[in-house]
Amino acid sequence: MQINVSQLLKAVIGEVRNYDVDGQIRIDENDIEIDGDVRLMRTDRGILVKGTLFTDVELTCSRCLGQFDHHVKVDIEEEFFPTIDVNTGITVELSEDTDCFKIDGNNILDLTDAIRQYTVMNMPLKPLCTANCAGLCPTCGANLNKTICDCPAQNTDPRWGGLQKLVSTVNGTPASKKKGK
Repeated sequence: MQINVSQLLKAVIGEVRNYDVDGQIRIDENDIEIDGDVRLMRTDRGILVKGTLFTDVELTCSRCLGQFDHHVKVDIEEEFFPTIDVNTGITVELSEDTDCFKIDGNNILDLTDAIRQYTVMNMPLKPLCTANCAGLCPTCGANLNKTICDCPAQNTDPRWGGLQKLVSTVNGTPASKKKGK
């Protein structure tokens, strides 16, 4: 997803160009389709890129380990800095921030890495196939969303016994006694 911005770099500050984005980027050895639009605006230091992009990624549920598609909306806002002055061809000294996004020596602005970073940042840390995913049985490993296993209830750690008694007492108390009647 490369855009030639040589004419925009020669434009006055505040000049805007809109572009449609439609392509593929590689994330974790998978190619994913990206679709959306970006707005490029000339700033006093470079090009400000703002846009909204959409993609669907295949994730693994953190509870049941099943695969599912997840729709990701990516709002991008990043400034890209030229490495060469477009009018003179002289190398431009960039600020001490070496992790900034750069426009290459041919005045090509490459959105690929920025889109990849923003997409990864917008993915859930603990993806769930559904909000009420039952997960896997800790004993036999059956997917509890698809089947009910016959495993006995888990024995709890005896150190939690006091807390279990407290919960049982509160849950077992009739409502009239809770209100003081």
